Formats: sequence, structure tokens, C-alpha cells
Amino acid sequence: MTEPLNFEGWVCPMPLRDHPNVIMGHGGGGKLSAELVEHLFLPAFKNETLAHLGDSAVLPVASGRLAFSTDSYVVRPLFFPGGNIGDLAVNGTVNDIAMSGGQPLYLSTGFIIEEGMPLDQLAAIVDTMAAAASAAGVSLVTGDTKVVDKGHGDGVYINTSGFGLIPDGVDINPANARPGDVVIVSGEIGTHGIAIMSVREGLEFETVIETDSAPLNGLVAEMLNVSQNIHVLRDPTRGGVASSLNEIAKASQVGIVLQERKLPVAQAVHSACELLGMDPIYVANEGKLIAIVPPDIAEPMLACMQQHPLGRRAVIIGQVTDQHPGIVVSKTGIGGTRVVDMQIGEQLPRIC
Repeated sequence: MTEPLNFEGWVCPMPLRDHPNVIMGHGGGGKLSAELVEHLFLPAFKNETLAHLGDSAVLPVASGRLAFSTDSYVVRPLFFPGGNIGDLAVNGTVNDIAMSGGQPLYLSTGFIIEEGMPLDQLAAIVDTMAAAASAAGVSLVTGDTKVVDKGHGDGVYINTSGFGLIPDGVDINPANARPGDVVIVSGEIGTHGIAIMSVREGLEFETVIETDSAPLNGLVAEMLNVSQNIHVLRDPTRGGVASSLNEIAKASQVGIVLQERKLPVAQAVHSACELLGMDPIYVANEGKLIAIVPPDIAEPMLACMQQHPLGRRAVIIGQVTDQHPGIVVSKTGIGGTRVVDMQIGEQLPRIC
């Protein structure tokens, strides 16, 4: 940017967020989610490891460091173009471990099944989970099942937890972004959220939009072969690219400047977002990652990513700056600048 941005005096209405009860927006990956974590869970469970708020916890062990993560999946509908809740549950936890640079090894799973769920549907989900675990190179080694009364479970909810080993010399953390760093995204954004919406609302587009759900540990391993000096990795799930970058900017106390024209969005997703009044930068992904790397390794890292099947459409979308710490802005196609804030709640409920 040619001159510093001045945000003094900028004001906007602040929505009422004094909710006495949990609402759907508390699970949407936006400001309500962040406030729930910051003001309820962090004070109760406070410890140094949890305070980093990474996609997975980095734990010291005798032989090195572990990346450990857990997530629960309540997506509706259970089946959607390109996948179902089963492979979503495996890939989501595999990717959270990979975002710390860890190589995932073992997963656990817990099923909360609604009474009356057809066994053939449950079998299809389990088979998909097994195939996804095999594709990611991990083993499902322990689990649990519970059944709840009919009408109280939306078919099935799934929890997966897992851990993996972090190589020596790797230090990937949301607080590691530095001014001058380059921001890379591994491919077209917004695909998963629109795939879910198309089925949920019975929408038909010119082409079928399929989820991008995929295990990213193989891509991350190739990136680490180029350089271990990757500062930040994030998979932009709930809240999309916008929420992930805001979390990074806040954790690192840096500004981030995006080039709006460089954001990769498939034409079908772009058209669907226009129809639905959504911004792709806020729509969830399940098979994409954001990498923030020093400028001297940006080009070789990008070239490496583009050689991998899950990074062929990788592109540089912006850079880190010491201006406006904690704020993400986007340079628009007409030469203006807009603030890319976190949403209060969510555009699409129940997408993972």
C-alpha cells in the first residue's frame, strides 16, 4: 500500500450480543464463537497450551512433540455432493493436526446415533470413514457409540479426536505471522459451504457443486520438504478465509492486506454466492489451507503446492503488514479498500 490506512473515527453499529442462552451463531466460527471461547471456556480451562488456540494442541513428550486435536460434526444433511459426515469427520481432524505441521497417526471416534436411523445409512457413513482414514494414512483405533431418543439427534453426530508427531524444527503457530510474510491459499474457496447449501435448500445450479473435503497432511508434508520455516497454517472451515485470517491477525498482532481480485473462487460458487447474497470469503472450506510464509520462500512454496493434486490452484492472495494490527483489509477491484471483519454469527449453519 502506498500510504498508511487511518481507521480512527470509523464507526459502525454494534449488534446486541448480550444473549442469555446459547444460539446457533455461537457455533458459526464468527465473533460469537470467539467470545464464547474467550469468556467461558478459556477462563475455566486456562493453561499455556490451550491459550495458543491453534487447530491442534502441541504437547511435549519424551520423544518430541505431539499435535492433538478433537472436533465434533453435526452437519445437516448427512449426505451431500462429494461426501458425507463420515469422511468429513476424518478429514477435519486429520487437517487440524496437519495445520500444526504434525503427521497424523491415530484417530478415535464417537457416534451419537438417533433411534430409528436406517442401518444402511449408518453403514454407508462408516464405510466412508474407513476409506477416508485409509486415504489419509491414519488408523481409527478406539471409539464409542451412544443412542439417543428419536427426534433428538438428527440421525447421527460424530466426534473424532486424533494425534500426530511434529517433526523437529517445525514451529507453526497462529501467533507467528510477521510483517512482510506472504499469504497463500491452496485453491478455490467456498466450495464446501455452497455444496451443503445446494442440497439443504434444494437449489440447482448449472453444474453440481461438490464438497472440497480432503486430507491435507500429504500436501503439508510436501510443503515442509521445501522449508520448515512455515510461520502459520490454517484450514479455513467455519467462517471461511475471513475468520481464519482475522484470528491470525489478532494472535500475531499484525495487519493483513488481501488482493480481492486474486481470491480464487470457482465460477459456479461465485454465481451461487451472488444468488444467495453471500460473500465467498466467509463460506466454509474443508479441503483448503492458508499458508503464511516468509517472502524468500513464497515462490518455491507456491510452486511445490501447485505440483500437488490438492494445491494445483494455489495462489498468493496477500501479505502481512505492520499497519493496522489485528485488522484484515482487502484491496478491491476498483482500487478501494474495505475492512474484512469477522461475522457476528454465521452465513450457513451446520456445515460441519
